[in-house]
Amino acid sequence: MKTPCIGICKNKDGVCTGCHRTMSEIQQWRHLTDEQRDTKMEQIHKVVSTHTCQQCGQPAYCEISAGESHCWCFEITKRDTTSIKGAHCLCRSCLSKLPIKVG
Repeated sequence: MKTPCIGICKNKDGVCTGCHRTMSEIQQWRHLTDEQRDTKMEQIHKVVSTHTCQQCGQPAYCEISAGESHCWCFEITKRDTTSIKGAHCLCRSCLSKLPIKVG
């Protein structure tokens, strides 16, 4: 089965520090079709994007921007984004590095 796992898994408040999948994505992975896995891996590996991450300048994928009703970032512990200016989401790597939102 195809997977973006790189064998250094650690759950950091809802995101794997190795492959950058959410815990929900990891749990559901085996239920996806090969085509769905390929699509998700293209999003995670920045092959396909909806915008540029304003933090690192790399491609980023937002499911809401792509027309979905739910985004991967809804599944993780909320991050403190007060230091971020702009309207677009961050990539998985940059968002997972932000501190957890308090309060």
